[in-house]
Amino acid sequence: MAHKVMIVDDSMMMRTVITNLVKTLPTYEVVATAANGKVALEQLGKYPDLSLILLDIEMPEMDGLEFLRHAKLRTKAKICVLSSVAVSGSPHAAKARELGADAIVTKPSGAVSMDLAAKRGQELGQIMNRLVGA
Repeated sequence: MAHKVMIVDDSMMMRTVITNLVKTLPTYEVVATAANGKVALEQLGKYPDLSLILLDIEMPEMDGLEFLRHAKLRTKAKICVLSSVAVSGSPHAAKARELGADAIVTKPSGAVSMDLAAKRGQELGQIMNRLVGA
């Protein structure tokens, strides 16, 4: 049985990069993507068996922190923040943890990290496995 994943990032390029990375990991399937937290919240009801959400922080309309405030009340899915601004020890990372993020992975090269798979792919895969108990 595949672990169902939602990707929330305002960059279409990053949604593609992350989707391609997730496709290389056994037992994971991207079932939904969203360009911001508002769209992601609207989609949550369609996926009651969602296992994991990969969440950016800086997005228009509803950012990742605001999404976290609402999502933890609406889903049992684990939430991994995947953001260039949530570096270890930063205020963004601290706030994400406070709001219920289960893990934080920093994008390696800024908001659009085309090198995500090469530089953080193994780390992200290990964290995903730990979060879903795989």
